[in-house]
Amino acid sequence: MSAVHALALPLALLATACLPVVVAALICADELLDHLGRRIARRRQQRRERRLLNRFDRAFEVDPHGRIDPTELDRVDGPTIQQLAADLRRLADQRWYAADRSGPEQQTLLEAYDDRLRLASQRLGVPEHLGELTGVDREIERVRVEGELEAAGLVLRTPHAGPRRPAG
Repeated sequence: MSAVHALALPLALLATACLPVVVAALICADELLDHLGRRIARRRQQRRERRLLNRFDRAFEVDPHGRIDPTELDRVDGPTIQQLAADLRRLADQRWYAADRSGPEQQTLLEAYDDRLRLASQRLGVPEHLGELTGVDREIERVRVEGELEAAGLVLRTPHAGPRRPAG
């Protein structure tokens, strides 16, 4: 009986010390399970998307590494990709200075810029939705497309820091 009493005291102390840990584990268990479930669902979704993209690549015979043959870029009728890039840089600089111009002039300049963005997007295989959007959504799409085109290797920013100021 004394052996039972000798073990009871340390076991009682251990249970008392571990009780907060057990309660915390029970409280956090649903969060841990929720996190684990989201992680598994995210991985499943990524696998589904990869399989779908692979199916599209096979169906449309797209290079699996996303490379574009540079000789194909200038085979299309119309301006070359270099001319499109130069036009986009020029129009971007003009947009900067168009703040003091009338509304119709600004709108015409934006439409010309968007047309060049669309052409460059088609040449580089970048999806764009500029024609479908208006207002702030169109402006956001414009910035996204610019970023995608730059990621594809098109130089849209002029090398100087900020827009050029006219002499005088």
